Order: sequence, then C-alpha cells, then structure tokens
Amino acid sequence: MTMKASYIGELLSRGSIVITTESAEETMAVGRLLGEAVSGPLVMTLTGDLGSGKTCFARGFARGLGVDTAYAVTSPTYTIVNEYPGRWPLFHLDLYRLGGEDELEEIGYRDLLQEGGVIVVEWPERVDDEVLGTDLTLEMREEGPDERVITMKCLHANVDLTERI
Repeated sequence: MTMKASYIGELLSRGSIVITTESAEETMAVGRLLGEAVSGPLVMTLTGDLGSGKTCFARGFARGLGVDTAYAVTSPTYTIVNEYPGRWPLFHLDLYRLGGEDELEEIGYRDLLQEGGVIVVEWPERVDDEVLGTDLTLEMREEGPDERVITMKCLHANVDLTERI
C-alpha cells in the first residue's frame, strides 16, 4: 500500500481522511507513516470495536516514532499505561477499565501530558476529548477479516504529513 499525495492534501485541507487497508501489515504501515510524520507532542485517540485494528495500528505508529522492535507493543488493557522510548516518548493508554475522569487523574494523566511526548489512547469514550487534549482522532472499523477502514480527523496542527510523500 502506498499513501497518495491526494490523501495528504485532503487531510490537510479538510481536516479528515479515510483510508482502507486490506491486511494487518497495511494497517501497521499506515500507523508507521503517521508515526514518522509526528513533529511534536500529540494526543491521539483510537476508537473501534474489539478486533478493529487499534493495537495493530499503535504498533506501527510506535515503529514510526522510532520505538525499537525489541519492545513488544501490546495493548495496555490490564496495565492501563505502557511507556516506550522513541524519538518522542510514547505513552500508550487503554481506558477500557477506567470509570471516568476521576480515575484518569488517579493514573497521572496530567503528568503524562507534561512529559511532552506522544499519547495514544484506546477506548477514549470513557473520557471527554477536551479532558484528554485530543489532537487527532482515529476511528477504526472492521469491514472484513482483514479489511479495516481508518477515519482520521486532525483537530490541531501538531501533525505534518507533507514531508512524507
């Protein structure tokens, strides 16, 4: 799969883009491309049903941020937060087990925001986007055994994909 310049232009001009992938490898490749394009601190949310490719995308994103393959990027379902060193520190959160904003505070979310890294949040529905400080939202939808539809929406200008063409 290759990203086309028209996709990039659409994302930058309208603030959203829809990409369809046909394998886990392609989903990871889109994540990697986006990770390579990150130019500063960022909060990205990933929504979608179980099996929609959120963690697969996050794994590719981590590789694009320079997280070494020695780190197994997995869903932080039980740990709530996984941290990985890369070009920017990566904090991968899973809010599925949280009861709301009070518990987000208890896990030290404000401290993570102050770290100046990249935060990827799975199951963000548990908390308001404003509380999270979301810059980029991704909705992942399963269309078949391997096909995923990824809808990206840029809410702020922290991601610059223009140099990744």
